[in-house]
Amino acid sequence: MIRIFLFLAVLIGSFFNAQSQPINSLHPCKIANGKMAHFRDTTDCKKKHFWKAAGETFGLNVGLWAFDRYVLKGHYSYISLKTIKANFKHGFDWDNDHLSTNMFAHPYHGSLYFNAGRANGFNFWQSELFALGGSAMWELFMESEYPSKNDIIATPIGGAALGEVFYRTSDLILDNRTSGGERFGREALAFLISPMRGLTRIITGEAWEKKPVVGNEFGKPPYQLAISLGTRFLTSHDNDRFFKAGASARINLEYGDRYASSLRPYDYFSLLLDLNAMKTQPLLSRVEIMGSLLSKEVIDTEKSNLTLGMYQHFDFFDSDTIRTNYTPGVLEPCVVPYKLAIPASAGVGIMFGYKLPRFTFHVTGHANGILMGGVLSDFYRLYHRNYNWGTGFSAKLKLKGSMCDDKLSFSLNNRFYRLYSQNDWYSDKGYSPNPGEPPVDVEGDSSRGTVYHLEGQVNYKVWKSLSITTQCDWFNRSTLYHRMVAIDPSFSINGFFIDSNQLSFQLMLTYI
Repeated sequence: MIRIFLFLAVLIGSFFNAQSQPINSLHPCKIANGKMAHFRDTTDCKKKHFWKAAGETFGLNVGLWAFDRYVLKGHYSYISLKTIKANFKHGFDWDNDHLSTNMFAHPYHGSLYFNAGRANGFNFWQSELFALGGSAMWELFMESEYPSKNDIIATPIGGAALGEVFYRTSDLILDNRTSGGERFGREALAFLISPMRGLTRIITGEAWEKKPVVGNEFGKPPYQLAISLGTRFLTSHDNDRFFKAGASARINLEYGDRYASSLRPYDYFSLLLDLNAMKTQPLLSRVEIMGSLLSKEVIDTEKSNLTLGMYQHFDFFDSDTIRTNYTPGVLEPCVVPYKLAIPASAGVGIMFGYKLPRFTFHVTGHANGILMGGVLSDFYRLYHRNYNWGTGFSAKLKLKGSMCDDKLSFSLNNRFYRLYSQNDWYSDKGYSPNPGEPPVDVEGDSSRGTVYHLEGQVNYKVWKSLSITTQCDWFNRSTLYHRMVAIDPSFSINGFFIDSNQLSFQLMLTYI
């Protein structure tokens, strides 16, 4: 959680330190014949250092294992040739860690592998191989627990989403022309956002080498950073009149030109990060990333733009109960209203914009396939896990507009997620636990989980870059369970829905 606070501080700092330039800003880099050429992304003309990237990936795993073994003394860190052999012989299982561990902490770990490659001259797709290799090394060699199916998927794929966002955000801060205190501050902030890039710059001496050019790998693309602070209210938990309030913070970063054609991943991306200071709620409640993989602008006029493309999505929603002294019945929802995480998802998208003198609006739509995700279960409880693994699809529709010379702006988002879990621990496949014996290698409950998220927001500019923001969120989780449940000794039911709802309100001051 310390990294989350640091990330918040870093983004605030980068907002005041980095100056935006047009997206076609040129950056010089040397090529093989010694002449100067101009590139928007200079990764293509950077020398690749495979062994340095591989060494950083290997060292990261060894260092983390040593910390787990000798400081934390975690039981999983006592490894040997015997445990390694057992890992290869047994193969991969679904694991039972917390949602935040499997769906955010592990992808963050993957982002470090990813940026070991990125910082040493490799492009997005090549760096993904370092994330995959680093994850496989950890799963097979560095733990005495059996390797995890979910980790080998979420760590490299989710790590690429987080890693590219961190890498490009750090690129907004770095300036090789500076020196002294300003140079130290920029390097320190960039290190906190992208530690592997910062480490590589220290190893190579780039961290203090003064040059006549800025040295940004992506030029200076346009971006908009909005930072909001205020309060959050939770209520209407499953139609009961429970109420909870606390402090809230939000970071919303939009990077690049959403309508520009590009074959380079993440020339455009958006990041949304929500944090809570509420007694019963997790500190990190929401992370959303949407990054373009490739895009083509098909309409470009003075008034309208239309772009089609493929996009990667990373979604993480976490909540906890606001109920007290309550135990749900057999067919009643879990006291936690919703949990949802989608670290491995991609699909097609459309972006449309229309401009008038005093009014603009943007519409985006996405249809995605979900390779792996997790959704809250009302039944599965083992170790730290209370959610089902699954695959499925999602759809997103967003309307965003502004009027009165941007004094008033609004947005409306509708998100739909569906996940299918097949491998039931109560099935006839031999996974039903004996007394005192946990189930083995299961996705959770055989079920179909659906989550709706409807979100509305209004901003009113009160002074220069300061706005008042009001927001309302409605979460609905509806799960169809394919299993037999005994209501009483004489009556059982097979196949049933359990629904859960929650409303959230936020009132914040936003600085853009």
